[in-house]
Amino acid sequence: MTVQIMTSKEVTKKVVNKESLFILDVRNPSDFQDWKIEGTNFQYLNIPYFDLLDGVDEILPKLPEDKEILVVCAKEGSSIFVAEMLSEAGVTVSYLQGGMKAWSEHLEPVKVGDLRDGGEIYQFVRIGKGCLSYLVVSNGDAAIIDATRMTDIYVDFAKSIDAKITHVFDTHLHADHISGGRKIAEITVATYWLPPKDATEVTFEYSALEGGQDVKVGKTTINIHALYSPGHTIGSTSFVIDEKYLLSGDILFIDSIGRPDLAGLAQDWVSDLRETLYNRYRELSNDLIVLPAHFMIIEELNEDGSVSEKLGTLFSNNHGLNIQDEAEFRRMVTENLPPQPNAYQEIRETNMGKVSPDEEQQREMEIGPNRCAVR
Repeated sequence: MTVQIMTSKEVTKKVVNKESLFILDVRNPSDFQDWKIEGTNFQYLNIPYFDLLDGVDEILPKLPEDKEILVVCAKEGSSIFVAEMLSEAGVTVSYLQGGMKAWSEHLEPVKVGDLRDGGEIYQFVRIGKGCLSYLVVSNGDAAIIDATRMTDIYVDFAKSIDAKITHVFDTHLHADHISGGRKIAEITVATYWLPPKDATEVTFEYSALEGGQDVKVGKTTINIHALYSPGHTIGSTSFVIDEKYLLSGDILFIDSIGRPDLAGLAQDWVSDLRETLYNRYRELSNDLIVLPAHFMIIEELNEDGSVSEKLGTLFSNNHGLNIQDEAEFRRMVTENLPPQPNAYQEIRETNMGKVSPDEEQQREMEIGPNRCAVR
């Protein structure tokens, strides 16, 4: 019996379509508990690879006969070994190509909608990390917002739709993943925009992203007026695109709000966070479609695999937007924080240009889930 290969793209399709899948994860229990492939109808069995070196007979009764079985490890080698043993025992089984490393780096482009004058906006869903980035295209020009370090995917996608990347934005200085924004700007000779209050320590040239600006991409206007929105970082900046979409960065998510502590300044920034969410955003149209820079749980995905919701709906349903007592809000934001992202200080320094880790080091720095939200 031949072992099958399943790609991250194929697993993503199962996540979006809410299909069933049985995952045998052969990583260490601590790694599995910290971060795994999430799916609404997925079942799991975590048995470390080292416990299976002498054979798989003991786990055979725990495997279903009526579900697809996927073996997962860190980089694929251990899962191939286990899958081959299972196959020899008569089990129909697949392994995840590239392991959790590939799962962490997979980007799935989803068209979010059309803009006036023929433009389009796409969301790139980094399903394994919960990162969301965007491409706005209009009249042959394109802008990239909050790109990950997998820069080729954006550049190649823009080429595939005959668009020239002219602007690259980061809504803030990221701490949970390495930005590909500066590299894309260098490759495409585009303008790279960064909020100056987040850029006091950067080592490179950039264009200052400040309130009151309108940036034209083809026939589409990206409005940055009156939407300086500190709280997650001191420079966090939101965009309104085409008077229809609100790119909220890491300030507001679908089911949660941004955390203000990743520069060690939670107590200082919590008031800024509340001002942004409870006053600045309240002045915006409830009909704006919120497009955040992250999602936290798989249930936030829409039926097409995108992540979005109307601002008015979030004002009604998002708990973080409905804490009227300021002291209670302060307690929730400063005392109810999950563990900080893996290597977040090193990631911030990389995004400042202070250090230049190689690709494998960058990969290791990003391992694990994103933790940009207040739970």
